[in-house]
Amino acid sequence: MKSRIVFHKIVRPALVGLTALFACSGPWVHAEDVTAGGLTISAAWTRATPKGAPVGGGYLTITNNGPASDRLIGGSSYTATRFEIHDMTMDNGIMKMRPVDAGIEIKPGQTVELKPGGYHVMFVGLKKPFAQGDHVKATLKFEKAGDISVDFAVEGIGAQTGGKQMQHGH
Repeated sequence: MKSRIVFHKIVRPALVGLTALFACSGPWVHAEDVTAGGLTISAAWTRATPKGAPVGGGYLTITNNGPASDRLIGGSSYTATRFEIHDMTMDNGIMKMRPVDAGIEIKPGQTVELKPGGYHVMFVGLKKPFAQGDHVKATLKFEKAGDISVDFAVEGIGAQTGGKQMQHGH
C-alpha cells in the first residue's frame, strides 16, 4: 500500500512532467556526431539554397582525440557533382575564396571548425536545391581515417550557425 502511495504522489507526477516537457519542446534540428578512429565530426550543417543555385557550403567541427595528425583531403556527395574544401580570407578588404588543394590538417588534441567566413566544404554542381529541414549525406575523405559518412542538417538560407546549435521551434 505504501509503495502505491509513493508512486501516485511522487513518481507518477514526475513521469507526467517529463513526458510533457519532451512533447512540448518541439523538434531539435541537428546532425549526429560521428566518431572514426581518433576523429569526431560534429555539428555538420549547410544552408538551404535558392532554386538554380549551382553551389552550397558545408560546415562542421572536427576534433582529433587520437595520437597522430590526420588531414581532411576531400569528399563526395550524391547531391553534387564535386565536393571541394575551400577557405575564405580577407585580402585588402576583399573577401576571397579559394580551394584548399592540400586539405586541412587536424593535429592531435586539436579542434578545427569549418564555418562561414573560414574553412568550409563546397558542394559544387548541385543536382537539386537544399531545402531547410532536409539532410544532405556526404562522405568526408581523410588521409588516415579514410572515408567517414556525415549527415549535414539543412538550416535556413541566411543561417550563420547550425548543427549542434540545436534550434528549437514550437
